[in-house]
Amino acid sequence: MEVSRSGYYKWLRRPESNRERQHKEWTEQVKEVYDQSRQLYGSPKVTERLHQKGISISRRTVTRIMKENGIRSKTVKKYKATTNSKHSLPVQENVLNREFTASKPNEKWVTDITYSTPS
Repeated sequence: MEVSRSGYYKWLRRPESNRERQHKEWTEQVKEVYDQSRQLYGSPKVTERLHQKGISISRRTVTRIMKENGIRSKTVKKYKATTNSKHSLPVQENVLNREFTASKPNEKWVTDITYSTPS
């Protein structure tokens, strides 16, 4: 590492700087807010919650802290029903009845449709 032995031991015994103390404190606060959110919040919401607690910190700093500690927001997609079975439209009879094997070509044809319901 090309560092003198005395320099290494001096660095090892050096007291923690104000910046290092502040960074550790912020890291703990970011983890606390993140855990309170059931690990859903990303850096914008974590920053907002910290500001509400009276902690002055930038979103960039929160993003960096989250990245350094492997903290990522979990995205939850809302459920959206894609099929509406309660309608009065005609429904075609299932003549194939899941018998997909054919004895000759062009004997059985299958397809699928995609449609959207009016909003």
